Amino acid sequence: MADEPLVLGIETSCDETGVGIVRGHTLLADAVASSVDEHARFGGVVPEVASRAHLEAMVPTIQRALKDAGVAASDLDGIAVTAGPGLSGALLVGVSAAKAYAYALGKPLYGVNHLASHICVDQLEHGALPEPTMALLVSGGHSSLLLSSDITADVRPLGSTIDDAAGEAFDKVARVLGLGFPGGPVIDRYAREGDADAIPFPRGLTGPRDPLYDFSFSGLKTAVARWIEAKRNAGEDVPVADVSASFQEAVVDVLTRKAVRACKDNGVGHLMIGGGVAANSRLRAMAERRCEDAGLVLRVPRPKLCTDNGAMVAALGAEMVTRGRAASAWDLSADSSLPVTHPHVPAPGDHSHDHVHELSKDNLFS
Repeated sequence: MADEPLVLGIETSCDETGVGIVRGHTLLADAVASSVDEHARFGGVVPEVASRAHLEAMVPTIQRALKDAGVAASDLDGIAVTAGPGLSGALLVGVSAAKAYAYALGKPLYGVNHLASHICVDQLEHGALPEPTMALLVSGGHSSLLLSSDITADVRPLGSTIDDAAGEAFDKVARVLGLGFPGGPVIDRYAREGDADAIPFPRGLTGPRDPLYDFSFSGLKTAVARWIEAKRNAGEDVPVADVSASFQEAVVDVLTRKAVRACKDNGVGHLMIGGGVAANSRLRAMAERRCEDAGLVLRVPRPKLCTDNGAMVAALGAEMVTRGRAASAWDLSADSSLPVTHPHVPAPGDHSHDHVHELSKDNLFS
């Protein structure tokens, strides 16, 4: 274990300040400071509020992670940070902190992709990723099917959302139902008491002429809102549990159906599910059943590792070190629209910044 890289990861793409520390595929610390309560009264994430919260939480969260892991900052072999995609201001806080720590410690810096990190985190749960891996990523901003033969260098998008992502739909339906923010966990709870077959909500982009692997949940969200409005206009009570269960069923039906088909069509025997919506109990249950029926191996991290966290960033950073990928330059910046085809910055094959691995300056923390 001592020969495996010890890497600290920083995640600030949205409203979670996450700091994780891993040694190879072993999770040592996963410290998170959430600002979700500060956003709840606005019904969604406010970028300026998120950025300020990251600034306030960064140093204490890093210190907590180091303490939990029982290591000193000088022991680290590298610093990894989410460089994108995400909220620009929030990303900049994390990138700036990572650059400061890496420079002061004399350690290599790795700017990594948020989406690729969501895939790589499964290594902390189930060991090395099979190659290739099919990944279904479902979160507040992304619903994607990704095929990866090498998580550090080759991630190919097969399909993505063309409007609302699954997590966004959960938040918007929860708002219409008056359930608050974030919507995913609360709808999941209500759905357990409801009838998933009570209301035949539509399944978007599942027709014979629709894109095989793309997703669309805007129409579903609108259908739910109109159904609720009709009930209220008629003076009838809205069956919150049944609406939650029927809506949730429509989402997970489409997600799992397309993911299993992608595996079959591409000859891939494993399906990995990641992102915040992967914590949904119904998605996990339906994916397990459909993968078993299709002869596929399902890999889903525990719920805490599905939501945004520093451990996933550290996991991808450790993999970069293990595979000898080039470190990032000191002029690394945040890229709110960093494509998933770039698992890290610099792009795969660019070794122009290898000098970062060979810092000769004194360790400012020693």
